[in-house]
Amino acid sequence: MQMKSVILRESGLPKPYASSRPLSVETVDLAPPGNLEVLVKIKAAGVCHSDLSAINGDRPRPLPVALGHEASGIVEEIGPGVDTVKVGDHVVMSFLPICGHCDYCAGGRASLCEPGYRANAAGTLLNGSKHIRLRGYDINHHSGVSAFSEYAVVSAHSVVKITKDVDVTMAALFGCAVMTGVGAVVNTCGVKPGQSVAVIGLGGVGLSAVLGAVASGASEIVAIDLMPEKLELAKALGATRTFLATTPDVIGEVKEATRGGVDYAIEMAGSSKAFETAYGITRRGGTTATAGLANVNTKFEISPLPLVGEERVIKGSYMGSCVPSRDVPRYIDLFLKGRLPVERLLSSTGPLEEINEAFDRLDRGEVIRHLLVP
Repeated sequence: MQMKSVILRESGLPKPYASSRPLSVETVDLAPPGNLEVLVKIKAAGVCHSDLSAINGDRPRPLPVALGHEASGIVEEIGPGVDTVKVGDHVVMSFLPICGHCDYCAGGRASLCEPGYRANAAGTLLNGSKHIRLRGYDINHHSGVSAFSEYAVVSAHSVVKITKDVDVTMAALFGCAVMTGVGAVVNTCGVKPGQSVAVIGLGGVGLSAVLGAVASGASEIVAIDLMPEKLELAKALGATRTFLATTPDVIGEVKEATRGGVDYAIEMAGSSKAFETAYGITRRGGTTATAGLANVNTKFEISPLPLVGEERVIKGSYMGSCVPSRDVPRYIDLFLKGRLPVERLLSSTGPLEEINEAFDRLDRGEVIRHLLVP
């Protein structure tokens, strides 16, 4: 079948993207689903910094690539061997296909799935196949999803069936922002009621982490960002204290306000400066976690002495340390019960044709989440 899809041919083009046009909407050929694969009609796809990192070159991807990884849709066709979903089911995409049988999956750490990681790095689906072609040439898949398209053929291990009680368009936010942000609090850090949390970087993932901290019963929730308007939104979502990241002694001010620092500081901005702030405001015996996607050449230096003398912990968080089939339905249930007001993260919607302008707005910090609606 033929469909419209957003293609990135060259990364690192200058901003604004509305002028340099790194992304183009093309008519491509999409092969039907094969064994253990699913055809999904895309209902919505989120514009996320993970896609931006491929566009600006922070995280190089095989090119040309059909971008998009945070998405929801409706199953239109299933391939042989698929028994986890059926035609008509509403689904959320997982941006890492979960094989279910490697050492990491068997050990409950699906976010580190080795076959899924290899497939994503190669620009293929989990079984090594490619389904998108443009003028006779293969196009790489992004995160096994390629959601900035009218349709997607994905591995059955890349979709999670969800209840039809939730709006299928809104459900796209659970595919990355909510899964990563809430998961970083709940799974990676294991925040307990009464503990203190700081979130540095208040994009869609960071604000989801604020929501996760509220839902976890954190007594102190510190929000830090460069933009005052994002601090106001964080406060409306439940943050108890907010600080501008540009404050000359932001580390000292946070430590004073929190009586020595927070139990968990979670960096979501993808910069060494943000991580330095997160590490600096973590109290003795506390944990500094990062889910930010920094440039591959970014470095951060620390002395190992505090790790010993203060029993400090540094952790990475990928995909919120989630098991998507377990956690996405849980987070949607909390949303339906009013405990995760994810709708507050949605800034705007628009067509595929406005893709370059949408990434300009994201890069300037003007939106939390913009959804493309094919």
